[in-house]
Amino acid sequence: MQNQNAVLIEPMEDSLSPLELRARAGYYQLLAGAFAEEPGCDYLAALRAPEAMAALVDLGFQFDADFTGVPLDELQDTLACEYATLFTTSGGCPPVESSRLTGRFQQEPFHDVKAIYQHCGFALQPGKFAVFEDQLGVELSFVAALLENQAAALESGDMATVKRLEKEVKRFWATHLGRWVRGYATLLARATEHSFYREIARLLRDFAEAELALLKVRVDDVDGGREVVPKSEIEVLFNPDEPVCGGCEHGKTQNGAYA
Repeated sequence: MQNQNAVLIEPMEDSLSPLELRARAGYYQLLAGAFAEEPGCDYLAALRAPEAMAALVDLGFQFDADFTGVPLDELQDTLACEYATLFTTSGGCPPVESSRLTGRFQQEPFHDVKAIYQHCGFALQPGKFAVFEDQLGVELSFVAALLENQAAALESGDMATVKRLEKEVKRFWATHLGRWVRGYATLLARATEHSFYREIARLLRDFAEAELALLKVRVDDVDGGREVVPKSEIEVLFNPDEPVCGGCEHGKTQNGAYA
């Protein structure tokens, strides 16, 4: 289990309606779509729809002409290049929890979220590329699914499931999202050269702060927006100073058995 650092989880004062839960899930899905893979035409068209743009402006987010004033196909190609530069090339800032917190892929956060997904019945959906389970788009999609299920349980009067899912969401923010997405968002806003990812990063940061306040979860920002993340130590399961390939007594004995 994750090192919690400074974590405080308090009871929520008011329960949300199914409509409010689904609205929150929609924001998770919007953000997930920017990170899970290269933004596709359908996603970009929905985001550039007048009602979506107006809603974002009301929240204080404003895309530049590099997002609003170019043909959709050209925008998709441009963002595919920006996605690769930011997230997949050497020297980039991959949106992966293990990488952000340990400097390596497939570390403790990766294994922990896999176990959580299995416990909650959440299956990773195949996409254009293979992604790690602790990739930001996947983690956000997981919480969106929990909120959708919570809304359905509330509509059916299954209050035990509602409370259980509420606790799962709070716990996931305390042990995973809350530990890294705020700092990562500040890094992404500095690193990108396109207004799409700049505004998505700002939205991610503000949304994370709002969710933590709503959920009454207080947790340290371990990521901190670091440009360089030191590689964590990996536990060595053998003695690296011990001779191998028959150089020790045990090896000689084993080799002799097959002579």
